[in-house]
Amino acid sequence: MFVHSSGLNVLRLNSVEDELELSTVRHRPEGLEQLEAQTRFSRKELQILYRGFKNECPSGVVNEETFKDIYSQFFPQGDASTYAHFLFNAFDTDHNGSVSFEDFVMGLSILLRGTVQEKLIWAFNLYDINKDGYISKEEMLDIMKAIYDMMGKCTYPVLKEETPRQHVEVFFQKMDKNKDGVVTIDEFIDSCQNDENIMRSMHLFENVL
Repeated sequence: MFVHSSGLNVLRLNSVEDELELSTVRHRPEGLEQLEAQTRFSRKELQILYRGFKNECPSGVVNEETFKDIYSQFFPQGDASTYAHFLFNAFDTDHNGSVSFEDFVMGLSILLRGTVQEKLIWAFNLYDINKDGYISKEEMLDIMKAIYDMMGKCTYPVLKEETPRQHVEVFFQKMDKNKDGVVTIDEFIDSCQNDENIMRSMHLFENVL
C-alpha cells in the first residue's frame, strides 16, 4: 500500500535466469536463504529483484537523492520530492541515511504481499514522521499534502488549497478515539479496518506506493 506498483519498473528486471553477482558490489546483502525466510519472495524473485536493484544502485545501497530521482520519474505531472523523502525514511528502517537491498525487499514484501495488518503497521510508520510512536495532525497533513503535490494538477485539476486539510480533519477526528490530540497505532489500525471510507481512501494511496 502507498507504493506505486509500476515502481517495480525501476528495477529494470533482466532474465529470470540471471544470477546474483555479489562480488561486484560493495554492500553485500544477506544470504538469499535468509531473505527468502524473512520475506514472501521466492529465491528466483529475490535474484531478479537484486539484479534490478544493483543496476540502479551499483554500490548496493541507495541514498535519499537517488531514491527521489528514481521515484519522481513515475510522477512527472507533479512534485514527488517531499513524498519520496517520507517514503525513503519508511524504507530506511535503521535510519542510517541509506536503503540497502535488505531494507528494500523487506518493505516491498509487506507492501505487495503482506497482510492487511502488516500493511497498516507499515503505513503507520510512514505517517509517524518523527518516529515517536504517535501520528499528530500535523504529520498526517504533511503526508497528505505531499501526496497531492505528487499527483499534480492534472490529476486533481479543481483541487482547492484547503482540500488536504479538510480531509485530514475528517480522518483525524475519526481516528483519535480518545481525543488526546494524537493517533496511536491501535487507533490507526482499528479505524482503518472498521471504517469503509477511511479504508477506501487508504486504497487510493496504493496508487502512490
